[in-house]
Amino acid sequence: MKISLFYEFALPRPWTHDDEREMFSDGLDEVEAADKAGFSTVWLTEHHFLEEYCHSTAPEMFLAAASQRTRDIRLGFGVMHLPPAINHPARVAERIATLDRISGGRVEFGTGESSSVGELGGFNIDPADKRGQWEEALDVAIRCMIEEPFTGFKGNHIEMPARNVIPKPQQLPHPPVWVACTRPSSVQMAAQKGIGALSFAYTGPGPLAERVRGYYQEFEDKAEPTIPQMNPNILAIGGDLSMMVAPTDEQALRRLDVGGGFFSFGIMHYYMTGQHTPGRTGVWERYLDAVKEDETLAYGPGRGAIGSPDTVREFLRGYEESGVDEIILLLNPRSHEGTMESIELMGKHVLPEFIERDEKAVAAKAKRLEPILEKAEARRKPLASPVFDEDYAFGGLPTGRGGKFTASEIPEAMAEINEGRVQAAQRAKDEQ
Repeated sequence: MKISLFYEFALPRPWTHDDEREMFSDGLDEVEAADKAGFSTVWLTEHHFLEEYCHSTAPEMFLAAASQRTRDIRLGFGVMHLPPAINHPARVAERIATLDRISGGRVEFGTGESSSVGELGGFNIDPADKRGQWEEALDVAIRCMIEEPFTGFKGNHIEMPARNVIPKPQQLPHPPVWVACTRPSSVQMAAQKGIGALSFAYTGPGPLAERVRGYYQEFEDKAEPTIPQMNPNILAIGGDLSMMVAPTDEQALRRLDVGGGFFSFGIMHYYMTGQHTPGRTGVWERYLDAVKEDETLAYGPGRGAIGSPDTVREFLRGYEESGVDEIILLLNPRSHEGTMESIELMGKHVLPEFIERDEKAVAAKAKRLEPILEKAEARRKPLASPVFDEDYAFGGLPTGRGGKFTASEIPEAMAEINEGRVQAAQRAKDEQ
């Protein structure tokens, strides 16, 4: 089982002007340390308008910075929202491929639909359309990465003409593709499409084992790949409390403090029960009030990788026994200094045995999956890409409705450039 980190970049109020800069700076230090410690991947979510709960609104920016301070750790989108009003699929392809190039091929392409009313409403997306938008956008984004040129698409939600989208990814034919899954039915859907399942199910190892078995059984029986490169893997979140490792259990609890349960509270506030006034509602303040009423919101035994190395090792072994391929450990409001020591202790005392067993497990799994992947390939339907019209070309000035509006800024700029050339030539002549 691989062990990875998961950032939401929560930032409780009150904020000072420099707090967000410090938050990202601390995060980069932590990812650099995690790379040295042997963590598999750093996963960043993407959310918009969910103030205090998540300030990871442009994960590709942070991951690009992290790529230049690390060597081995993989860089995961957990997830990038694919509705085109949030991220147009051509822009998705460009950003994924650029990061893959500058990182030397370390991108994990996690995808999703978006689920909160704050985000869907903020981008004027009808929730009834989000699954269809995700399916079309994933198809277009992957084709933009692999086709030279992309030959065009016209669907219910996206229409795009032929263009050659550049750059292309370092990983061929494209980085591993994942989809966010919160229900057993979405895990099944991921398996049927031959996509990795980012199973954001906040459950213990027992129920998770059944979900893992269901994913691989569905993959074997019904996988009909919709992307060129299948990704038969399932990932899960290791509890709902932030990772905090210290020499003793007592020290870990003190360092975790009250922030451990803010992730779950934020989900309830933004996705289910809360009413939010932008720029006004104090989410952290509400959380602290809720903790006063019920202290178990902030911490409960067995709900996260919290404690001494021995305690955390036993916690993680339970997930390993479930058969899951990767576990992600939350990093929510907590002590930066405590987190740096947590990462160091994980690297020295916890990760090595999991890394050793994972290397053997990956080799055994590859051999076990060979006939399953062959059967899935046999069920694959041809990619529905239109044939490229070799006579097609674009050019000239952009025009608007009925040809009445012409974007004239470039001709005007070129006229200025040409006039400048004439004047420079005349000055040079006069100086002679």
